[in-house]
Amino acid sequence: MSDAMLKEILKPGLFLAGFALLGTLALALIHDLTLPQVQANERAATLRQLNALVSAQEYDNDLLASPLTLPAEAFGSAEAVTVYRASKQGNPVAALFIVTAPDGYSGSIRMAVGVRANQALAGVRVLAHKETPGLGDKIDADKSDWIQGFTGKSLQEPAPAAWAVRKDGGVFDQFTGATITPRAVVGAVKRTLLWSQQHFATLFTQTAAPMPQEAKP
Repeated sequence: MSDAMLKEILKPGLFLAGFALLGTLALALIHDLTLPQVQANERAATLRQLNALVSAQEYDNDLLASPLTLPAEAFGSAEAVTVYRASKQGNPVAALFIVTAPDGYSGSIRMAVGVRANQALAGVRVLAHKETPGLGDKIDADKSDWIQGFTGKSLQEPAPAAWAVRKDGGVFDQFTGATITPRAVVGAVKRTLLWSQQHFATLFTQTAAPMPQEAKP
């Protein structure tokens, strides 16, 4: 085979390789250019979710600056728990826990649980789930007001034994045809309150590093 013929054969391959390289470089450049905006959008979305529980007027620190990562086992969570700490003039206002209930009907339920310094709930919001539309999805704040019922509650009101759905002897309503979903949410919120009751003060003295294993309840 002559050199000229070999060059003709290789030409399309070299062209495709060059085109692929240019495409890769272009994608990398676009990623680098858009990354700051993506991160800013993610930060804004996280703040909106957290400020639904504790308004921005209630604290003066950077809520997202130094979150803590706590072991999942301490909360019975499906994944590690992230905690954002709100304070004003150096005084604790609330801890906002991102916990994941492992026992929803259709899988894990990720939620934000806000606990104030007096150990009353600032509120609860479901962030992600796969529950059945029209049944279990009533845990969404935009589907029903059921999730609003947690606001202001604590382990004193109701007492720990009453932290269950009515079918299990507790005070929280279940949904018609869907008991597993609200049971999972109530359980996760209760476990968060129990952990917070024992460790709330130490949350605001920790640096942004995992809590030691001995901090489990």
